[in-house]
Amino acid sequence: MSFQRFRSCNIYRDSGYSNGLPGLATAYADRSSIFCITSSAPLRDAENNSLQGSIDQVVVAKPLTKFAHRITHAEDIPRLVSHAFRNSVAGPPGPVLIDFPIDVLFSPVHQSRISWGSISSPIPYPPGPHKDAIEEALNILKQPTRPVIIVGTGARSQKCAPELLKFIENTYIPIFNSKKYSAFVPISHPLNGGNATNLALFRAIGYPPPDAIILLGARTGMYLAGRSGAIIPKEGCKVIQVDLDGGEIGRSLPIDLGIVSDVGQVLIALNEALSKSEIRVQKEWVKVATSIKSLQSRHEQEPTGSARAVYIHFTLLSRSIICTDGGECELWASHCIALASPHIVLRSTGYLGFLGNGFGYALGCAIAAPDRQIINVQGDGSAGFHFTELDTYARFQLNIMTVVINNYCLGVSSNEQDLIYGTENPARPISSLSPATAFEIVAKGLGNESARVDSIDDIQKTVEELSAVEGPSCINLIVSNKPTHASTERMVGNTHNPEMVVIPYYDHIPRAYYKSK
Repeated sequence: MSFQRFRSCNIYRDSGYSNGLPGLATAYADRSSIFCITSSAPLRDAENNSLQGSIDQVVVAKPLTKFAHRITHAEDIPRLVSHAFRNSVAGPPGPVLIDFPIDVLFSPVHQSRISWGSISSPIPYPPGPHKDAIEEALNILKQPTRPVIIVGTGARSQKCAPELLKFIENTYIPIFNSKKYSAFVPISHPLNGGNATNLALFRAIGYPPPDAIILLGARTGMYLAGRSGAIIPKEGCKVIQVDLDGGEIGRSLPIDLGIVSDVGQVLIALNEALSKSEIRVQKEWVKVATSIKSLQSRHEQEPTGSARAVYIHFTLLSRSIICTDGGECELWASHCIALASPHIVLRSTGYLGFLGNGFGYALGCAIAAPDRQIINVQGDGSAGFHFTELDTYARFQLNIMTVVINNYCLGVSSNEQDLIYGTENPARPISSLSPATAFEIVAKGLGNESARVDSIDDIQKTVEELSAVEGPSCINLIVSNKPTHASTERMVGNTHNPEMVVIPYYDHIPRAYYKSK
């Protein structure tokens, strides 16, 4: 088995390292295999108050990586680099870090002492499923009438794509993606139901929810509505979970069948088994399940809201690669994304909720796919973190259109505070942003063609003009901070129960009462 593509980054010691920690933490939380290379002060200057020698970078990195190590002998570099790589891609992927002290890099190398380790050896094959598990999975799938598949980042291997497509077309089971991953199955495919959050809408349209769910490399938790039962029903639903990490299976919800395996290997085994045992879902269920992604939001016709603006914008951007970032901005964009018939969708906020990561995602996409238009969707809050990356876009003449959905506030925070405090405490000093911030002027100064759009009527003309420009561009798209997205309302929950303390994003906490003596 040959080495797969691998991502690496180089960060400067101490100060640069400190700036790189958010990326390392994000990669760890989101299971991204990244090889981080850094340097440190000479070993002989340890504990000497040397320049950029104050932080033990390996100690800091240990909780944020699958492997972190400092090189002390140059002859060990091949072995330890290989070991780090294998740690990064073995099982659930994750980041690794190696620290190269300056003096070690300049030390003489003794040829006879070089430790090569397994640097020239093939990486191991991933684990496959137990044959009894495949048989049990087929038995479970023969019973339900409303099955669905939810794919997560554990199914993002390109080798999974043809097997996944073959499986859904053989069984006619609708496929949904977690918010962390959009499958290789085209969004226009008749079995693609879009985001898994759509599954929470079945009750709203008067239709029963799924009675079987296959989780393919998709972790339970916040992106699948936690313990609420909104996406994965608490009753009347069989759950099959496939993951490389056995610790993820049944982590927060009961499951009926757990399979510790590479997702691609499970799909291969299921497709082979289906040649002897047919499973075919009724077309009526498929029609209902996949139609939800096309339901019109009640806010789409509001003249100044985010939904209407993004709706029109995306209808003009067919087959592009879309990277979404921000809080409510990302929620509105996700709702409308199918309109663009995108080539690929990347959602960048992840389990840590970091804002601004989308600038890096867009940069990587533009390098990997120079012939595609890349759409970098940002809120005005997330845009503030790494907006100067537009300078990088301009220096390399990358085909990236940055769209700042600008409502002069941190939308999720501001609207959550409105829901909790209302007019009783109307001040929003932290979540309010300045209307004077002119992203289009900053973008122009960074070498990007740019425009400000204040009216829905001007979106089409502006998008067409900037799409025709060679190199990067930016649109400062002004929208209202209302309405509040339904997902924000769900994250806050019921704010009217005096017996509960409202904790956005989490289960509310029963209010404590204390008896006085």
